[in-house]
Amino acid sequence: KSFFLFICNPRQKQTPFVGIYSNIWGSIQKVGFVSISLRDVIGNYMTTLGNKNEKIVLVNADLSGTCRNRNFALSFPNRFFNVGIAEQNMVSFAAGLSCEGFVPYVFTMASFLTMRACEQCRDDVAYGSRNVKMIGIYAGVSGGISGATHWAIEDIGIMNAIPGINIFEVCDQNQARNLLDYSLTINKPMYIRVGIEPVDCIYPIDVKVTIGGSHLLRDGGDCFILTSGITVKYSLKAAEELEVRYGYKVGVIDLYSIKPIDIDAIIYACKSGRLLVVQDHNINGGLGSIVATIIVKSGLSVKYQVLGIPDVFSPSAHAPILYEKFYLDSKGIIETILDLINN
Repeated sequence: KSFFLFICNPRQKQTPFVGIYSNIWGSIQKVGFVSISLRDVIGNYMTTLGNKNEKIVLVNADLSGTCRNRNFALSFPNRFFNVGIAEQNMVSFAAGLSCEGFVPYVFTMASFLTMRACEQCRDDVAYGSRNVKMIGIYAGVSGGISGATHWAIEDIGIMNAIPGINIFEVCDQNQARNLLDYSLTINKPMYIRVGIEPVDCIYPIDVKVTIGGSHLLRDGGDCFILTSGITVKYSLKAAEELEVRYGYKVGVIDLYSIKPIDIDAIIYACKSGRLLVVQDHNINGGLGSIVATIIVKSGLSVKYQVLGIPDVFSPSAHAPILYEKFYLDSKGIIETILDLINN
């Protein structure tokens, strides 16, 4: 007989791993760390956050299941508001709650939040610097077969152009939970973009998250990858394989704080002379455009390439297929870096 176990060793400061117990082995065999969708992590952790601060309220646009908000609604029924399919009203309503001393967390699909309610994000939240936390689910093409209408490949370009909104994109469950904890200390507008594809455990449970921060995950002298969100795991895998197979030292920096961004980290990466920016976003207006602007303003010169979603409407497909198509997976990143180094 065999059965699966979820095991956590707090002394290792890591999230649970999947194990299997067999009476043949007579012991627990470690299989690997749990891959989990960040919408599950963030949506469910809101209940923990609600226990920490009674002023926290959650506002949703009839997507409590999609955004994983049902646990919060059951735990705090008087602090959960479903405004229906009315994203503009949702953002304005949240801004009003913040004026009365509440700390609203707004949840819906990123495309609906940043485009349908764009004016409300700007005028009702950002203009008055309201303490509203906006969480956009289905970031990038992670929505897969939901199609282009439900993808959010323009959201960073939109929100980055609105003054006063801090933008974040995390890449694993520990970073996500700690960002939510950190958000309680920030009395300013925040936009957090969240994909729905499973992510790997990259950071320890005590990883620090700050406004304007970044994490150097690997150092390198041949090339640097600057990335955020789901593509961090692909970038790390690509960097490891490039070293093993080709001997190239490729650095990886997680730019989880997109606005404000860590300028020093970008300048440091330029030391290699080659930069590759990888993000699940349109190649225009996203991390690639932000980094390029900083390089030019800093007077630096590097070989530069951006991997993202081309400026086209793509047919629907499951997210892993799209990541392969757009060279956002490890195979595509390796191919791009080899070309960047050798040509």
